[in-house]
Amino acid sequence: MSQKIEGSLPSQATLRTTAVNTKAASGASEDGQTRAVGATAATDSLRLTGEASGLQSLQRQLSAAPAVDSNRVESVRSALQGGTYKINPDAIASRMLDLDQQLSA
Repeated sequence: MSQKIEGSLPSQATLRTTAVNTKAASGASEDGQTRAVGATAATDSLRLTGEASGLQSLQRQLSAAPAVDSNRVESVRSALQGGTYKINPDAIASRMLDLDQQLSA
């Protein structure tokens, strides 16, 4: 899922936001008098979609898994040292094409 974001905020909106933030930070009201600025409790919340929850779960599973399969590395290393490792160019090309197709989908 992708979303295209175009353009930026109009310059007037940016200027107005800056002006409001400056007034709030200084504690000045519009009539020039100083007033206390109170803090408000944060009421923000976040609700994830099913797809986002699934991706979050997948990320947790992948981060728990080891980055390298040490058994596979050892078997390839011993095959290379023993001269028995066979390179299959057709299998390599097929997997590269599969990966390219997955990335373009």
